[in-house]
Amino acid sequence: MHFGYETLIQEHLYTENPQMFSLTYAITGVITNESALTNFGIYNRYVRIIRVCSVYEEHCGIDTNGGFVFMRDSIHKYFQIGTIQWMSHPRKHVLDSIREIACDDFFDAIEICEFQNEETRVKAKKILEQSHLTVCYGGQTRLLGKKLNPNAIDESQRIEAEKTLLQAVDEAYVLGAHGVAFLAGKWEEATKEQAYAQLAKTTQAVCKYAAEKNMTVNLEVFDFDLDKAALIGPAPYAAKFAAEMRCRCNNFGLIVDLSHFPITYESSRFVIRTLRPYINHFHIGNAVARPGAEAYGDQHPRFGFPESANDVPELVEFFAVLRDEGFFDEKNPYVLSFEVKPRDNEEEDLILANTKRVINRAWALLKD
Repeated sequence: MHFGYETLIQEHLYTENPQMFSLTYAITGVITNESALTNFGIYNRYVRIIRVCSVYEEHCGIDTNGGFVFMRDSIHKYFQIGTIQWMSHPRKHVLDSIREIACDDFFDAIEICEFQNEETRVKAKKILEQSHLTVCYGGQTRLLGKKLNPNAIDESQRIEAEKTLLQAVDEAYVLGAHGVAFLAGKWEEATKEQAYAQLAKTTQAVCKYAAEKNMTVNLEVFDFDLDKAALIGPAPYAAKFAAEMRCRCNNFGLIVDLSHFPITYESSRFVIRTLRPYINHFHIGNAVARPGAEAYGDQHPRFGFPESANDVPELVEFFAVLRDEGFFDEKNPYVLSFEVKPRDNEEEDLILANTKRVINRAWALLKD
């Protein structure tokens, strides 16, 4: 008899009600020899377990030798896996990048940003309409590229930031996106409360406008004292802001990014539990948190980058927290995009493949 690893059939876990039977604990390893089961005196229970497997056909399969193995649901059952287009392909033409992502069935979603001209926008829309991808729109580049601050103390500067976010809503709507994302601006301790009020004013205006188009508005939680030095986070401060905004705008939510946790000095469990009621969207990625090291800050290096904080174990933990907190939603799967950028001496497609491998490995290692 071949056991693979260690095979256990635990009779006490079996019940005549298949809906109550736990395949997770009853089956580990591989059973490949039916007669051996008879010799062990457990053939009848084996047959009944096979029948239960037919109820849970997505969880188990029969191997070529007549045995059965436990198999995990695809990650795509619970999440729409996406990528941030401008991060994945910073050197490719935007249309080539969008087409390549759209032709890769690993992806269920794509995050795009501002287009530089109408001709490119129209062509991109045509690709996206044919792709069956969920389209998300990142307004962060509009703010960062133009150095605009939605929580600027100077009202004229705040209005300028608000204006570009309203334009982002319009562009996102045309492209078929159901929401827009943005980030808070830089802040100073002396004017923190004023900046908070200014951000609330901007956010409420954008949410109100987006609601007319049945769109959501998502604020991404960033570092507060290191690189972007944004007003929102850390997580508790983001929760305070989100709670207040939800009272005024039910189309407001948050984006949390695994790559930001090391540079906000927080853990996956703390961030997800603190922000749980307000999270609409997820990002994953990596960061270097050691001052002076290459790619220090919010630079989104590849997984496995020297002296970086996140790799397979951290992603396994992240997935486990999402499961424990109820974010595995097969009926309305959340978008989970990776935000990983190749360094100047790295190849875009290699880094994209690296990220897929890390996701696949972390998902495979997730314990039930």
